[in-house]
Amino acid sequence: MKILIAGFQHETNTFAPTKADWNDFVKGGGMPGMTFGSDILDFRSINIPVGGFLEAMHGKPHKIVPVIWTAACPSAEVTEDAFERISEKIVAATSEQRPDAIYLDIHGAMVAEHVDDGEGELLRRIRSVVGPKIPIVGSLDLHANVTELMLKNADALVAYRTYPHVDMAETGERAAFLLSQFMEGGNRLSMSYKRIQFLMPLHGQCTEMDPAKGTYEYLETLEQGAVTSMSFTPGFPAADFPECGGVVWGYGSNRATVEGAVESLANHVTEREADWWIDLYKPDEAVLEAMSRSQNANRPVVIADTQDNPGAGGNSNTTGILRALVANQAQDAALGVLFDPVAAEAAHKTGVGKSITLGLGGEPALGDQPFEATFSIEHLSEGNLTVKGPMMQGAKISLGPTACLRIGGVRVVVASSKVQMLDRELYRVAGVEPEQMKILVNKSSVHFRADFTPIAQSILVAESPGPMVADPINLPWKRLTPGIRIRPNGPVFVG
Repeated sequence: MKILIAGFQHETNTFAPTKADWNDFVKGGGMPGMTFGSDILDFRSINIPVGGFLEAMHGKPHKIVPVIWTAACPSAEVTEDAFERISEKIVAATSEQRPDAIYLDIHGAMVAEHVDDGEGELLRRIRSVVGPKIPIVGSLDLHANVTELMLKNADALVAYRTYPHVDMAETGERAAFLLSQFMEGGNRLSMSYKRIQFLMPLHGQCTEMDPAKGTYEYLETLEQGAVTSMSFTPGFPAADFPECGGVVWGYGSNRATVEGAVESLANHVTEREADWWIDLYKPDEAVLEAMSRSQNANRPVVIADTQDNPGAGGNSNTTGILRALVANQAQDAALGVLFDPVAAEAAHKTGVGKSITLGLGGEPALGDQPFEATFSIEHLSEGNLTVKGPMMQGAKISLGPTACLRIGGVRVVVASSKVQMLDRELYRVAGVEPEQMKILVNKSSVHFRADFTPIAQSILVAESPGPMVADPINLPWKRLTPGIRIRPNGPVFVG
């Protein structure tokens, strides 16, 4: 059979300062750049969903028709131009190729300038072309804000079960299993879903600890007998539209059994509502606590600069924790990745071993001023690396011109591209050996844990300036569904 595959991924923070345009999707922003046709087949060895799907289908007598795969760094809305150009390529190919089945590698939390529900709209357009009989299966991110339109127009959607997302390829394999069942003549499955009535902060969704850890363990016990597939997405709590938030859904051969499993899992989540909140440190508190913990430690203490996470809409350029490190005279500390292409270029023009005075970083939209200081230039590179840790292992990333700038006992990895600190190689490409540091400040919320937990003495989560507000209660919500609690056990949104 002919299987059309395509990927279109974006995680939209409607409160972020910058939008995602066509060029952002061309570059990829920490994911592979825009890829067309047979070149997508090379993703088979990468830990992303389409890689797992291709691996599962390898050797089977089906014709794979790859169209486009593209992603952009999380940000504010996708521009109408980018959404329409990319969607049109997928829909046009669907019309031209007349496939027997379709697999989509999508995120599930995309908002465009003109469309609240990017994935739902894409699925609707594809369904209108192929009709009701052609099976459409998609894989989703754990942070998907799953909508009724998405569930209505796909035969099956399956989501990651880990955060950090170390099971992306595995999720693609599960999507391939479901699609194969449909293509082999299996009956369509009954579906049931239920919304969670409170927003879950991003930093509380880590599956290496409870309540998320236990929730996904329980989810897997429900997949048996008449229940074919279960998914739970805590959601991406920074998209101001009515269907933002967590969803539980499932598929199976018996509707009543599936409904019972979905209800049971939703109750499991709700009964632990208070546990989905994790306390945060202010910048100075985080640095002083890290300095104290690292005194007699032989491994680094890691601070997550969660609100400036470029994997959630931050620009990776705020200076709150950098200021705290310098003010408190932290030693053997490193921060990365700070996005400042002008500073990186200036360092390259000046040269290794020399000093440079400049204003580093800063996010004007937040009142965060550049950090003015004189730095020594310790290392320069072109920023090219291959990911070695569990997140996206094997993927090639380019930071562009990159520099390690040092002030006192603090090193800053400065890059020309926005990339979340999700792998130790992002330090090493700037000449910093992370294992030798006493303190590491990672501009990330949770993904860094996949590669850094094994070397960390402990991990702190800091609430420093940044567009990805860690506590949803502090966001200016206008369009949520009335009645939802804005954070665990928090106030109710009334509209």
